Amino acid sequence: MSKNYHEDEILGKAYDSNLMKRLLKYAKPYWHLLSLTIILMMLVTGLELIRPYLIKVTIDDYINGYKKLMYEMSISEPYKGTVYNGKKYVRLDRLSETEKEALKNNPVKLLIKEKDNYYLISPEDSNSSQGLQLSKSDYQSFRKYDIDGLTKIGIIFLIAITLAFIFNYLQVYILNYTSQKIIFNIRQDIFSHIQNLSIAYFDKNPVGRLVTRVTNDTENLNEMYTGVLVNLFKDIFILGGIMIIMIKMDFKLALVSFALVPLILIASIIFRKKIREVYRLGRVQLAKINSTLNENITGMKTIQIFKKEEKIFTQFDKINNDYLNTAKREIGLYAIFRPSIEVIRSLGLALLIYYGGHQVLSGVIEFGVLYAFIDYLQRFFQPILDITEKYNILQSAMASSERIFMILDEKTQVDNIDKPIPITHCNGKIEFKNVWFAYEEENWVLKDVSFTIYPGETVAFVGATGAGKSSIINLITRFYDIQKGEILIDGVSIKNYDKYELRKHIGVVLQDVFLFTGTIKDNIRLNNKNIQDDEIVEMAKHVNAHHFIKKLPHQYEEPVMERGSTLSAGERQLLAFARTLAFNPSILILDEATSNIDTETELLIQDALSKLIKNRTTIAVAHRLSTIQNSDKIIVLSKGVIKEMGNHQELLDKEGIYYDLYRLQFKEDYFA
Repeated sequence: MSKNYHEDEILGKAYDSNLMKRLLKYAKPYWHLLSLTIILMMLVTGLELIRPYLIKVTIDDYINGYKKLMYEMSISEPYKGTVYNGKKYVRLDRLSETEKEALKNNPVKLLIKEKDNYYLISPEDSNSSQGLQLSKSDYQSFRKYDIDGLTKIGIIFLIAITLAFIFNYLQVYILNYTSQKIIFNIRQDIFSHIQNLSIAYFDKNPVGRLVTRVTNDTENLNEMYTGVLVNLFKDIFILGGIMIIMIKMDFKLALVSFALVPLILIASIIFRKKIREVYRLGRVQLAKINSTLNENITGMKTIQIFKKEEKIFTQFDKINNDYLNTAKREIGLYAIFRPSIEVIRSLGLALLIYYGGHQVLSGVIEFGVLYAFIDYLQRFFQPILDITEKYNILQSAMASSERIFMILDEKTQVDNIDKPIPITHCNGKIEFKNVWFAYEEENWVLKDVSFTIYPGETVAFVGATGAGKSSIINLITRFYDIQKGEILIDGVSIKNYDKYELRKHIGVVLQDVFLFTGTIKDNIRLNNKNIQDDEIVEMAKHVNAHHFIKKLPHQYEEPVMERGSTLSAGERQLLAFARTLAFNPSILILDEATSNIDTETELLIQDALSKLIKNRTTIAVAHRLSTIQNSDKIIVLSKGVIKEMGNHQELLDKEGIYYDLYRLQFKEDYFA
């Protein structure tokens, strides 16, 4: 029990390679889609990183292009340039190194602007008056190359934005589609596995915890697949791409830009360590809140009957406050970490501006380079922050996957044999041969139980609470496997049958009837499309349920709320009879099926039972001895042992346990 109690507190490691391998197996069928998302992500990253570089080119090569030196040459020389006053002028940055070498002896000119006037001068001229003054149209002709370049850059920028949008849309869509398919498969596996677990597993594990595994924990994995598994590549691409571009543009400036990165890494490591402790505590406290809510809401009727609202509220208030304080600590750590990173980033930018600004003023680098560095540095810190925050998602996913795989690794199943014996027809003969059974270890519930029920017989089991009556029913339906002895149906051990095929021939009506959300018709049919509507009506009439169904506003289409809360206990029992009979079982089991029914409804059911048990092997467990007096055989159990066996009159004549029970119930309708 302790293992299951602490299951919600499992957090495990921040990263577990074995768990990750198992998670990646679910992603393996979709490797082509995941690979496509990574390729698209690389394209998006490249298109995003090219934008600052395009702006750098725009500033240095075109906006400030007029500051570039030009060679003066004759019009006849084969170089593309600007023609002015009988000369051709070609900018140095348009020429290759070979061309520059060939033209190195040509005069060098420079465009300058003073107030609203433009001049073409030699670099060594001391003032503009020594050069040629240009008209505005002449100046525009010199800038035509820059204007064309700006147009070209604008188009490239627009294409980059458009492609980035398209690729990003495809990447996000495909990634989330793939992630949802993976989570769908995981959820299907969990639910399918839970369905195949033996009832013993559900005896030890609260339903709320299992629901959390199928919902919350799988959603945590979804965040890992979308937020960590693939997007981690994006962060790496951005960091790597920025570093390569910055180093290629200017190595010294890149080193200055990265000077404060070690501080970021140190802060991230400290934050990760602190936040993990708080996060661990928060998960434990949140699990307690969920557990407390589930328990108290389920038991609200008892709480209100015994007027325990204030005490329960006090308990919940304490748990809730503990979680609030932990959440405050988590917020406090983020409130320190994020501004700290911003301060470090701002210091890095300040250092870059100071050093880079001096470089620009000294003419070592151009202004566009400094701008690009500032832009890249701002982008550089974001992936570091993202990777730090992805740590929490990864840790949560590891904890959730550990809990999920605990369920998937659970072996408490009632297994089928490889080659089961087919059931062509079930006669309904049931034999228990020296059966020993215990729910836990050797705490025996049944001890050396032996009896035979012949086809068509009606046999009742009676005894005090805990005598083993319901256990016998659970064993016949093979919800549990016995430790010793043998159970036979039609002379064949039930372990040699397919358990699902076996259960098709056994109809069970329990004391606590479970109805599903849907309609009356759906609850009788139970998704078996072979059962026609007229058969449903016929079954309902057979068990006297039709009389109350036809009074409902929508009759057989009447909506059924959760667990059938809008129907009376008697009406639910009648529906359970109709549901069981619709499947036409060879063996009918009534587990205290009339204990919660009023006298009028019981008369209706007794009338139906007399017809239903005909040609069927019927097993009844009832508190009311009046309902089993006509049974062919009555078996009296006490502490897991058969004490008496015979029909009603034979047992009364023995004046044993059954006689005492009958005398007690003669005075009182019920016994416990």
